[in-house]
Amino acid sequence: MKYNYIGKSGLRVSNICMGTMTFGKKCDRGISFEILDKAYSSGVNFFDMAEIYPVPPTAETYGITEEIFGEWMADKPRDSIIIATKVAGAANSWFVPPVRHGLTALDAFHITTAVEGSLKRLKTDYIDLYQAHWPDSVVPIEESLEALDQLVRSGKVRYIGTSNENAYGLTKALTTSSYLKYKRFETIQNNFSLLNRRFLDEIAIVCQKEQVGLLPYSPLAGGVLSGKYIPGENWDGFRYGDYLNNPDPRMKAQAGRFANERSLAAAQKYAAIARKYGLAPATMAAAWTLSFDFVPSTIIGATHPTQLDDTLKASETLLPEELRIECNAINQEILYPMG
Repeated sequence: MKYNYIGKSGLRVSNICMGTMTFGKKCDRGISFEILDKAYSSGVNFFDMAEIYPVPPTAETYGITEEIFGEWMADKPRDSIIIATKVAGAANSWFVPPVRHGLTALDAFHITTAVEGSLKRLKTDYIDLYQAHWPDSVVPIEESLEALDQLVRSGKVRYIGTSNENAYGLTKALTTSSYLKYKRFETIQNNFSLLNRRFLDEIAIVCQKEQVGLLPYSPLAGGVLSGKYIPGENWDGFRYGDYLNNPDPRMKAQAGRFANERSLAAAQKYAAIARKYGLAPATMAAAWTLSFDFVPSTIIGATHPTQLDDTLKASETLLPEELRIECNAINQEILYPMG
């Protein structure tokens, strides 16, 4: 396992981060522990979660993921683990956060309330990386950063980050932190994969110039890049199969965004390239995200420990230039199939 510092922080993390959004819904406590044990014993020290997990988030299940992780961590040396979790932002086009009666915002009250809840569920005194789950278009960034800065100064949080942000929002936040002497965002967590390269358009430049680390989520595009989503076959038990069967039209839309005709066709081509070079498709997909200098760690997920066999290998996998050229050619054919 390789380790990198993130941003300008003192956090030295494994370049594979274990995502946990399946814990408590797709994975029961036992399976969750098995996944965590396998990742930890393989050298993973970085774990990502959120107050609204597991997904899809509901008022009945939010917080369960953090509770499971807190139980698992109880017999581990706390300083051997880097915990990243998130505060829910305001309602967005995907869904209304099912916490605090759907009235969430990135103001001082909600940020403080959220962190206290996470600390309690995680059974810890501090969070290593505390992230805004998505931007707030109403609350001024100055107020959000002031509240987050206070958490760092109080010792409850070590560093802060953002997610689902654009180039303007990240630049605005960094400039505000600089002028007001607040702690700055050391990381940004955005969707980034072979099937979604939008991050390379503008935000990557900000990350490189300002030394902000990208923590890609869905490096396997929700499992699509593993090659398991075969057009016309039964997807029951797969995430996007569940989303398609969900009565909420927003969940169906998410499935259509990630697992559409163009993305599935591209995934099969990427899988063929991986096999040509003797790699599992999942290994290649995760390793591709790690090939960029602004990515210190990529976030993988699992519903069973065996799924880690391929993704963990990405930590030490260097992709040949010829392979990358072939992947770029596929991208030119499809150009953002998840749009």
